[in-house]
Formats: sequence, structure tokens, C-alpha cells
Amino acid sequence: MESLKLFFSEHYTFRKQLLELARADIIKTYRGASLGWLWTVIKPSITIFVYFFAFSVGIRASKPVTNAEGMTFPFFLWLIGGIIPWFYISELLTQGTGCIKKYSYLVTKMRFPVSTIPTFVSLSKMLVNLLLTGVVILIYCFYRHWPTVYYIQLLYYMACQFLFMTPFTLFNATLSILSQDYGNLIKSLTTAVFWMSGIMYDASRIHNVWLRRMLRVNPVTYICSGYRDCYIYHKWFWEPGRYKSTLAFFAITLVMWAASLYIYNKTRKDLPDVL
Repeated sequence: MESLKLFFSEHYTFRKQLLELARADIIKTYRGASLGWLWTVIKPSITIFVYFFAFSVGIRASKPVTNAEGMTFPFFLWLIGGIIPWFYISELLTQGTGCIKKYSYLVTKMRFPVSTIPTFVSLSKMLVNLLLTGVVILIYCFYRHWPTVYYIQLLYYMACQFLFMTPFTLFNATLSILSQDYGNLIKSLTTAVFWMSGIMYDASRIHNVWLRRMLRVNPVTYICSGYRDCYIYHKWFWEPGRYKSTLAFFAITLVMWAASLYIYNKTRKDLPDVL
């Protein structure tokens, strides 16, 4: 409890700086580029095109998706519906793991609380995710799939992303300072997490029962599937078949918060010296 109080106390004290640093992180990421903020859309668009080309033209395994209401969606819409939240998650797995090292001067020169660094980095990536989500909604409208009441859940799933990935980033960033091997391991596992999280396939259609259950309790699977529930399948997160995954997600999130706060509390006094 003391670690939790300390964490929120540091964030409350520096609450105004967090928003400014989140904005500065975005500017710093695209500084020097002629197209600037357009890269927030161009970069994921290229990735989406590559996967779409591979599955639609190369492998030719993509098929239209039909929901329970009989509405048919092209594979492209199904793909972008689940892959957009992955861009936020993957950037925190790669860039977020080294964020404390990147902003070490805030700790060594300004005595800025270490715990707030992953938070404003996560917030900056969430702002980009919000922009991309808006672009996806416009694309769905272009295909004449208009927003429904289920789109309200997008805010819920964004909050879930932030609540899980922020402590996970603090956990990874702290341990990567103590061991560079750990940081390299997390970055190396990013591709494995991508392919094992049902982003490119429907995890609910896996025949092996135990494997399907394991994927359902995967936080990344929960979030990406949730986005598709909003866009395509039109399901609420508390419906039968989803509420168990919701309970599992929040259970794992609580464990992640406990682990990250424990590690931070044990190492926070030594981190400035290590940096």
C-alpha cells in the first residue's frame, strides 16, 4: 500500500508536467522529419498494407467476416480493427522498455520521479492510438459501416490498454536498467507476442481447447478482440463468453500493478546511481 501511495503521490505532484512531457515525447519522436505528424499514420499504414498484401494476394487465406447480425465485412476492415491497438502495445514493448534510459537526464539532473517516465511515454503513445482509431472509424464509414452504440466501448478498451501497459512498461523499463539482457529479451519477444495474440487470426476458432483458453486470458488478445467486438461483432464486454476474459484481464492487470510497484519500490533509490 505504501508503494501505491508513493506512486500516486508522485504522479499527482507532477501531473501538469506529465501532459507536457507526453506532448514533447511525440514531438521528439518525429523531430527532423519533413512530414512530421503524418508519420503517425504513414508508418502503421505501410505495415497494414504489407500484411494485407501477404494474406490477400500471397497466401490468399483472407475471407470476408460475417457477424451474428449477418453483416459482412472485408478482411481489410477486420485486420485494421485489431491491429491498431497492437501498434500502441508494440511501441511500449520496444521503445517503452528503454524509456527510463532515454530520459535518464530527468532523473539524474532534475530529480524527476522515475515512476512517471513510463506513464508519460504510455500517454504519448495513447494519443497516437487515439488518432489512428479515428482514422479507422473514417475507413469503416467509407465502406458504409457506420458507428454504432458499441463504439462507446472503444474508450473502455483504450483505458484497459493504458491500465495494463503502463505498469508493464514500468516493470520492463526498471528491470532493463538492471539487466540489459532483460531489455533485449522483451524486444525479441515482441514478434512472438504478435503472432500468439490472435491479431492476424480469430483466436476463438482454434480447435485445441487449452490453447484457445490460454489465448483468451492473454491481455493482448483481450484488447485486440475487444476492438473488433466494437467494430464488427457488436458484443459487450460483459456478455457470456466475454465476461470470463474480462475477469481474467483485470486479475492479470492487478498482478502486473503489484509486481511493477514492488520492483519500483525496491529499486527506486538505486536507479539514479545506476543511470
